Amino acid sequence: LMDWAAAALLLIGGVLIAMAVGIPVAFGFLLIDLVGVVLFMGGEAGIRQLVNNAFSSVTAYTLAPIPLFLLMGELFFHTGLAVRVFDAVDKLLGRVPARLSMTTVAGGTLFAALSGSSMGNTALLGSLMVPEMSRRGYKPVLSVGPIMGTGSLAILIPPSAMAVLLGSIALIDIGKLLLAGIIPGLMLSGLYVALIVLITRIDPQAAPAFEIEAVPPAAKVQAFVFDILPMSLIIGLVIGSMLAGWATPTEAAAFGAVGVLALAAFMGRLTLAAMISATTGTLKVTVMALFIVLGSVTFSQVVAFSGASSGLIAWATGFELSPLAMLLTMFVVLLVLGCFMDQIAMMMLTVPIFFPLASSLGFDPIWFGVIVMMAMEIGYTTPPFGLLLFIMRGLAPAGMTLADIYVAAMPYLVCALIVVALLVAFPSLVTFLS
Repeated sequence: LMDWAAAALLLIGGVLIAMAVGIPVAFGFLLIDLVGVVLFMGGEAGIRQLVNNAFSSVTAYTLAPIPLFLLMGELFFHTGLAVRVFDAVDKLLGRVPARLSMTTVAGGTLFAALSGSSMGNTALLGSLMVPEMSRRGYKPVLSVGPIMGTGSLAILIPPSAMAVLLGSIALIDIGKLLLAGIIPGLMLSGLYVALIVLITRIDPQAAPAFEIEAVPPAAKVQAFVFDILPMSLIIGLVIGSMLAGWATPTEAAAFGAVGVLALAAFMGRLTLAAMISATTGTLKVTVMALFIVLGSVTFSQVVAFSGASSGLIAWATGFELSPLAMLLTMFVVLLVLGCFMDQIAMMMLTVPIFFPLASSLGFDPIWFGVIVMMAMEIGYTTPPFGLLLFIMRGLAPAGMTLADIYVAAMPYLVCALIVVALLVAFPSLVTFLS
């Protein structure tokens, strides 16, 4: 048997090479899994064991919330309920400074609690808000900046498909991980509002004021009662049922999907085309997620069997760094990876190593899971390859360069780093709900 360093280099290096040559992430991991099984787990007997483990990993009950949460968000988007919510938020905000930016943060936070997808959240916000912001002369820092910042909240605020995926791969309590993301997500949303206020104070021309038609109080009440309140009730019942212990994540997700379905039908927005689009979108992402779980769980087993994970942990803890310094090192590694690869690849590559290391350092696994999700949230908008940067590039008005989008994202990344520092300083912000 080769020593742990050579095994780690072969397995991790092999995955990176597979991704570099363009093999899809899940299939790249499966390819390296097969190589690892032949080398470390006895060839044919190891492959049989790998197949058995792979089957059990994708048939786990804990994965059931993923398609249900995704269906909830897809129905919300394709039935047009999302547009109604944003219109209602816009009416309620009235004449506040940087109104469109504030609408983006408020509506985007609400949609994050229904969509479960950061990329879907960003695409919706961009398509709804960018044209009007551009027409009104908003600078990028108050147009595309809030969209990318708020778009990424879907990774934290439940129902988060990424949190379910992370919990499944890291073998931690998914319900607790979902609930643990609520406070950090709301803190981040609040910091974005404070940042927008600060920018408008420093540079009023970043969001030029414009006359809007006054909305009568009765119209505001109607918008709240018919468009915002029903969505808020669904969100409250989904999260509240988990928080109170009345429902598992799967049961809460099923309730959320049925709730949005019933609401769309009640409002006359449930069409055959919307149903087909929603179920097709859900199916595509769910199949991808199951392949990811299959590849990642088997990769974790091969890494452990080869001795690479135990060797890496012994090597890392041998430096006698403090737990805080080790946490900072892991976080920086995640930030660097976020500059060059997508969140799923980051998760599959680091979870088999980082979570056992975090456990050996005595970190609460739920708290550490939220720190990892914060790193992935930041990775969505870090140059040069943050996924949300490219989504915004496709939606940005003519004349706005990728460099402009990079600069616009930076203040919102600083907000995210402030939240991480607060979570490290006060872990109870994460753990008291879970």
